[in-house]
Amino acid sequence: MSRVKTVWLVCLLACLFMAVSAVAQEGYPLTGTWYGDWGPTPTHRNQITLVVNWDGKTVSGIINPGPDSIPIKVMTLDSSKWTVHIEADGKDEQGRTVTFIADGKLENIGSWKRTLSGSWGHGTVKGDFKIARD
Repeated sequence: MSRVKTVWLVCLLACLFMAVSAVAQEGYPLTGTWYGDWGPTPTHRNQITLVVNWDGKTVSGIINPGPDSIPIKVMTLDSSKWTVHIEADGKDEQGRTVTFIADGKLENIGSWKRTLSGSWGHGTVKGDFKIARD
């Protein structure tokens, strides 16, 4: 009977170790794929996807992966306030280079489904955005 208890205890500890390891690998709070929208008004919205990675020193990523993706030029996190600053150079409707700038606040930091929302602009277009990590 004690042998069964020992096997049971080992299995329980192994499962607990795997669960803790999975949570520990969540990593940097911005790493992952984020989905949402941005726009100048509540009725004029544009879908957006950000793929973000942290290499231990810098944050990098792309906006709207695919043939027309926009590389993120600057992405910083102020963990004292949980605010994020993003800059990226893209093209406007006429093909001219414009700098996209977004400033937002992270919410639900402890959740896998954390959100980032704030102001977004490029050129003369100003609006807001809200994205959630998937």
